[in-house]
Amino acid sequence: MPNVTETYELVVGLGACGLSMARFLKSRGHCVAATDIDGTKTSQAEALKKLGIPVRIGSHGQNMFDKASVIIPSPGVPLDMPFIKAARAKGVPVSGELDIFAQYNTTPVIAITGTNGKTTTTELVAAMLEASGLSCFVGGNIGTPLVEYLMQESPKDIVVAEISSFQLDLADMFRPDVAVLLNIAPDHLDRYPDFDAYANSKWSVFKNMTALDTAVINAALNNFSARTENICPGTFGFSSTGPVTRGASIHKMGIDIRTEKINDAISPETLTGLPGMHNRENVAAAALAALSGGASMAGIRQALNSFTLSDHRIAFVREVDGIRFYNDSKATNVDAVLAALKSFESRVVLILGGREKGLDFAPLVPEVKARVKAVIGMGEAAGHIMEIFEGVCPAYPCPDMACAVNKAVCLSEKGDVVLLSPACASFDLYANYKERGKDFSRMVNDIVPGQEGCHG
Repeated sequence: MPNVTETYELVVGLGACGLSMARFLKSRGHCVAATDIDGTKTSQAEALKKLGIPVRIGSHGQNMFDKASVIIPSPGVPLDMPFIKAARAKGVPVSGELDIFAQYNTTPVIAITGTNGKTTTTELVAAMLEASGLSCFVGGNIGTPLVEYLMQESPKDIVVAEISSFQLDLADMFRPDVAVLLNIAPDHLDRYPDFDAYANSKWSVFKNMTALDTAVINAALNNFSARTENICPGTFGFSSTGPVTRGASIHKMGIDIRTEKINDAISPETLTGLPGMHNRENVAAAALAALSGGASMAGIRQALNSFTLSDHRIAFVREVDGIRFYNDSKATNVDAVLAALKSFESRVVLILGGREKGLDFAPLVPEVKARVKAVIGMGEAAGHIMEIFEGVCPAYPCPDMACAVNKAVCLSEKGDVVLLSPACASFDLYANYKERGKDFSRMVNDIVPGQEGCHG
């Protein structure tokens, strides 16, 4: 255990969030210690030690947890970790990034949560605000920890934050000025006891908001009416399944926006860079959130006309011999894969797999029957994928990406789509979904046109 002689705040996990949190707390004069069970985090440990922060890596010590004045786990650290549970039982409090950010932040916040589409919507909101002349800090689950903003010298007009359920689980004080709930579909059931617990985590983004704040919520969510009766902020709804009187109605001809001050529409021509109904929902939610944050309809249109989807979200990689390859590595749950499949009319060779999260693949079966000519099951989940889809369409197991891409090329012909949309986490083979997507794209770009047959 590090030599810590006074009361300290213990940061658990030395990923980007943990490193930023330890640096921030130290910068504000707190006594900080840090720990990570990963013994390879030597460079991170050395960086913190140079700041005078004691660090333990490679193992945890219960005594280090028990003597902390507060434990601050990174979002990816399970709250049922035995060391945390034992310390909590002895009265040690546990806090999270959102509450620490809330204690120090004075800038208005737009928070975006949901199972799918968070990153796209967060980027859209920021683009719409900036096109309207407002400066933004974009952070949270999207990649840059929120406390990084608190260490910047130049304030922004607004903070646009992607928020995960893991972050919300420790948010007792966090109160955004505008909060968006995009959708809720089964995910992370390896961490939550059931779907209701996961859904409750998502809905909790509104719990500290007041009548002065604004909620933007998918009106098609289960129990929308009952849930919204119990939240304080004014609510805008958006829906692709029926008209909305206050908010955004989504249909084939575009998106109708109706608020107290605005009665306008976003035309289909403005949405060509964002294919699929799921992206129209993202645009509708983003527009309502951006308007609530001070954007103009002119700024919203300008942002949409120049917006491009991030890598790893149904991103076109390349066309080879008439076969189009798409990287949707960020689709780490079943609902995201369903949205991706509905974006294509052509026959799809679908690459699924990775590390499972307690999800049921069965809801994919109808869409696979309708659109998919073959399924490739990759990595740890390959066996389960074979069990589900062997009777639905041709299905093939592959141990890794090289095998999967080669098999997909073998199975495809001119006019087909090869789609990496895994419905699983990446951690069996990759550090994160970005590395998985980059590997897929690299292998696709290495394909030599005109080659025939399978290899290996």
